[in-house]
Amino acid sequence: MKLPLGLLALAAASLHAQTLSLQDLIHEALTHNPEAAAAQKRYEAARLRPSQAASLPETTFAAGWNSSGRPWPGAGLGMEPTASIGIMLTQEFPFPGKRKLRGEAAETEAKAEFEVYAAVQLSLVSRVKQAWHRLGYTYLAEDVLHRNQALLRRLLRITEIRYAAGKAAQQDVFKAQTQLSILETRLIQLERERAARTAEMLSLLNRKPGAGLGRVTLERPVPLARSLEDLFALASERSPALRRDEKIIARNQVALNLARKEVYPDYALTGGYYNMGAMRDMYMFRVDFKLPTSWFRKQRPMVAESAALLAESRHTLAADAQSLAFRVKDEYLLAQTSERLMRLYEESIVPRGSLALESSLSSYETGAVDLLTVLMNFQTVLDYQLNYYEEMLNFSLASARIEELTGANL
Repeated sequence: MKLPLGLLALAAASLHAQTLSLQDLIHEALTHNPEAAAAQKRYEAARLRPSQAASLPETTFAAGWNSSGRPWPGAGLGMEPTASIGIMLTQEFPFPGKRKLRGEAAETEAKAEFEVYAAVQLSLVSRVKQAWHRLGYTYLAEDVLHRNQALLRRLLRITEIRYAAGKAAQQDVFKAQTQLSILETRLIQLERERAARTAEMLSLLNRKPGAGLGRVTLERPVPLARSLEDLFALASERSPALRRDEKIIARNQVALNLARKEVYPDYALTGGYYNMGAMRDMYMFRVDFKLPTSWFRKQRPMVAESAALLAESRHTLAADAQSLAFRVKDEYLLAQTSERLMRLYEESIVPRGSLALESSLSSYETGAVDLLTVLMNFQTVLDYQLNYYEEMLNFSLASARIEELTGANL
């Protein structure tokens, strides 16, 4: 597909000025962005929880004495059968199966946290790409304005010559000068937009505010090679949001199984040794059970709560899947529309508008048309050229968002 001559000139100028690499910026953002680092640390912290959840409660150690006749240690030791000095160890044990379920619940939570980390990375890459294309658009639009600024100066010179020769009214000179001033205002607006997009990129890269950032080079984007059905399949398979929902369902299922086991009692084993002085040593062993005496107020509502949370997580997955499908289709249609408009602008609208402008400019030099006709053609071509790059921007932004939604590099 061939670009119009004007667009080819702008693309060539952009290639010579290339100083930034999108892939390098993405790598820098993933390496230095604090949001990505925070998500990574949350995942690393979550990976350390399963072993904690599946561990036994801490062992309790106790030391003390029983005295007879006096309150201090050793009183009556060896003379009274109730006097002793000893130690005790107590270890609590959850009912068999509870520790395993708690470890599985923590494990699935860690897997869900990994999907959050993956979603943060995809979001960061998408935002870098969008900031890149928005910043690149400002350079392309500025090139268009400078090119048309030169054309306006040429028109102004022709108008001044015709006015000096008495073939044009003074208001024609003023109109041409006004159009030049209007272009200046648009260039000022582009400077503000570029500064804002540069600040956005520096923030994503975690660079200092005000740091330098070279020129961004944009090329014509490649049309989407995947069908909408392919994108639906990719989103369903790779979307971190859906995979996180699936991990949450698994976690809630384990939590429900654990809640059902809470009716079974935990127990504690206690063993002790007592020194009796001159008498024979004494030993003690005991088993304590925690009975579910609050079944109707605690364990039963706990099971109901876990069942409700499991149902809620399943509905959340269904809702997120529907929302994801809508967003994928919406961005896909936007990309397809922009791609068709780009082709229309570059193959038909911009070339024909440029020919009409050149023809009216030549006719104005000979006095065949008035200045208003030339200015109308000029404004039309300028709008067409900017619209072309706006559609290029819209296509690139939609593609970046589709990549974030599907987890695939398009």
